[in-house]
Amino acid sequence: MGIFGQMEQYGHEQLVFCYDRSTGLRAIIAIHDTTLGPALGGVRMWKYEREDDAVTDVLRLSRGMTYKNAAMGLNLGGGKAVIWADPRTEKSEALLRAFGKFVQSLGGRYITAEDVGTTVEDLTYVQMETRHAAGRAEASGDPSPVTAYGVFEGIKACARQVFGSEDLKDKKVAVQGLGKVGWALCGHLHEAGARLIVTDIHPELVDRAVREFGATPVAPAEIYGVACDIFAPCAMGAVLNDETIPQLKCRIVAGSANNQLKEPRHADMLRERSILYAPDFVINGGGVVNVAEEFHPVGYSRERALARVATIYDKLLRVFQIAEERNISTAQAAEVLAEERLQRIGQLSRLYVAE
Repeated sequence: MGIFGQMEQYGHEQLVFCYDRSTGLRAIIAIHDTTLGPALGGVRMWKYEREDDAVTDVLRLSRGMTYKNAAMGLNLGGGKAVIWADPRTEKSEALLRAFGKFVQSLGGRYITAEDVGTTVEDLTYVQMETRHAAGRAEASGDPSPVTAYGVFEGIKACARQVFGSEDLKDKKVAVQGLGKVGWALCGHLHEAGARLIVTDIHPELVDRAVREFGATPVAPAEIYGVACDIFAPCAMGAVLNDETIPQLKCRIVAGSANNQLKEPRHADMLRERSILYAPDFVINGGGVVNVAEEFHPVGYSRERALARVATIYDKLLRVFQIAEERNISTAQAAEVLAEERLQRIGQLSRLYVAE
C-alpha cells in the first residue's frame, strides 16, 4: 500500500518528510487528527531497517496519540515524529536543532516531546529552535516515571478485574524491556511484592534488575512463553502477533509499549484465549498527561498531574465494562471511549464564534 493509501486507512491529515543535508537528519512528522487541538506526540529516534518501516511506525504511533489524548481527556490532537538514526551513535546537537527547525516551520500544528531514543536533555536542543516542544526539564521533565506510575495503576485495575483484588503480592509479572518506563515500573511492582521475570536486549539492564529486584532473567525470545500472571510489554510495538500470542501463559497483558497489537484482530485472539488486554493508549497515557500539564493556565503541577494519571485505573475499568456490555474486545472498547469524545467535541466546531 502506498503512503496516501496508508494515510487514508489511518485517517491522517498530514505527513511531513524532513531532510537536512548538513546534519544528515532524516525525520518524518505525522499529524493524525487536530479535532481536539494541536497534535502532541514525542519524537522517536530509531535505526529502522527500511524507510517503509519508519513511515508505518510514525503513522501508527500518531494515530495512537489521537486516541490516547482523547481518552485522557486532553484538548490535544495526535501527532508523532520519528528520526531515522541510531540514538547511541548518530545523535548530535546539530541534528536535534535541525529537527527543531522543521517543527517550528509547522507553526504550532505539532508539539513535540521526548520518546524512545530521545531524552529531556535532547529536547533542550530542539527547544533552541522551536517554541512547540514540551517536556521541559524545568517543568514536567522526563515523563517516564509518570508513565510507569500510570501503567502500575492500570495493572492494579486489571488485577481487580481478573483476580478480584488489586493486590499484586506474589503475582508473577513478566516485564519485556527495561528502559526508562520499564525500569520504573519494575520498581513499583517490586515494592508491591510482585515477583519479576525480566528481559531486555541490553544484558547489563537485566543484570541490574536481578541484583536490585531479585528478578528472574530470561532471553528476549523466551519472555512470551514464561508462566506468569501478567505480561507487561514495555519495549517496541507489534509484539502481540500470530507468533507470540499462542505462546502466552498469562491472564493479563498490560504494559507501556505503544502499538502492542500488530493488527487489530490480535485483540480478538487475546480475547478468545481469555487473556485480558489493557489497551496501550489508555494504560500508558500517564506520560502525555504529565507533559500536557505544562499548558495548564497556572503552570505545571506534579501533584495535579499524578492525580490525573491515577484516573487510568477507573478509565480501564470503564473500558472493560464497555467491552462486556457490547461483547467486543477491550481494544475496540477503548476506541469507543476515545471516539465518543472526539465526536462530542468535534461537533462544537459547527458553532461559529466571532473573535
